[in-house]
Amino acid sequence: MTYAIIETGGKQLRVEPGRFYDIELLHVEPEAQVTIDKVLFVHNDGEISIGQPLVEGATVEGTVMRHFRGRKVIVYKMKPKKKTRKKRGHRQEITRLMINSISLNGEAIATAETSSSQPEAPQKSAAPEETADNAAE
Repeated sequence: MTYAIIETGGKQLRVEPGRFYDIELLHVEPEAQVTIDKVLFVHNDGEISIGQPLVEGATVEGTVMRHFRGRKVIVYKMKPKKKTRKKRGHRQEITRLMINSISLNGEAIATAETSSSQPEAPQKSAAPEETADNAAE
C-alpha cells in the first residue's frame, strides 16, 4: 500500500491513489489536473521517505472533480444580562480532489490503476440449498 502525507490549505492530509478527498478551495476549473509538491512523507511498500520539511522530488497529481460548499456552521455569541446577541453563519468553500498518482523523483510509484487492480478477498455466501436441507432435518 502506497500513500503520502501532503500539505494543502494549511492542513496535512494522508492521500492514496484512486481515492478522492475534500480539501480547501483550489482556484482551478473542474476536470483540471493539479500537481501538489508539498509532500511531507511517502510510504511505498515498506520504503519510507521523510521530508525535512519536504520530500525532494516528490509530487502528488490529482484531478479536480467539483467545487461545493460545506455544511453551515452557526456561531452564536451572547452576553448574559446585557441583551446582546449575535448570530452568524459560515459555509466553507471545498474542492473535491481525486488523487491520480504519487511520484518520487519523476517516476510514478503508485497510480490509481495499480491500486484498484489489487485482488479482492472472496466473499463467503451461504448456498440456499444448504440452509433448506438443514431446516428440513
